[in-house]
Amino acid sequence: MASSRPRRDRRPAPVAVITGGGTGLGLAIAHRLQADGYDLVLASRDPAHLAAGAASLSHPRRRVRTVPTDVRSPEAVQALFREVDATFGRLDVLVGNAAGNFVCPAEDLTPNGWRAVVGIVLDGSFLCARYAFPLLRRRGGSIVHIVASYGWTAGPGTVHSAAAKAGVIALTRTLAVEWAAHGIRVNAVAPGPVRTEGTDRQLWTDAGLVRSIIEGIPLGRFGTPEEIAEAVAFLVGPGSAYITGAVLPVDGGQWLGHGPMDLLKRPRRRGSAEPVVRPPRRRT
Repeated sequence: MASSRPRRDRRPAPVAVITGGGTGLGLAIAHRLQADGYDLVLASRDPAHLAAGAASLSHPRRRVRTVPTDVRSPEAVQALFREVDATFGRLDVLVGNAAGNFVCPAEDLTPNGWRAVVGIVLDGSFLCARYAFPLLRRRGGSIVHIVASYGWTAGPGTVHSAAAKAGVIALTRTLAVEWAAHGIRVNAVAPGPVRTEGTDRQLWTDAGLVRSIIEGIPLGRFGTPEEIAEAVAFLVGPGSAYITGAVLPVDGGQWLGHGPMDLLKRPRRRGSAEPVVRPPRRRT
């Protein structure tokens, strides 16, 4: 476990737990919430990822705690939230971002491959919400799960991940209804394709695939981790106080597609795989 220097002001900061918080989207979310004044608890299976992530979050007035955690283990998740309670005495936000994924045709997927992804994504999301609940209900709070639009649109090669994400969407909506009386809001963000070190290694491994994906996004580009973090910050902030049970797609319109009238192909920049996205014409 590691911690940066403690806060020097007297008012207690709100506290956010971010699973999968040491790299990629989780780390971008951590940076965004830290900018909003949160103390942070990063959870991940990999201590090296946690150490590097915490080092990048060094701040003179914000605490950062790291807790190695396998979200598939009830005992490990319980220990995580005991640590949160002992260190901070409160919890305001849980971001369920831990994930495992790889592209695989359903007929080639092994039972172990299925269990690995469903265990991290679906079981882990339930366990973290379940054991965060006693802390969140003390003063109310917010949970945001990171899902994916193929959890409701489907997509080849994603049967394990799509099933798990669909389960997390159902979990999100059910908890939103059950826990509203405790002042706990539960929402989800569904990122579209985002370029990170992890996704480049696991998913976006072929230039042709990347071009094909971009062609299917109306806004004509991949998203950034910072754009996903902004959506999470909105959903845990005061501006969304009347929002619960929502799934917010942040995918450039990918889940909608171009529609049946997409007969005129968008022009492309010379020498670029990305289509030109022209601003709308102003009316005179």
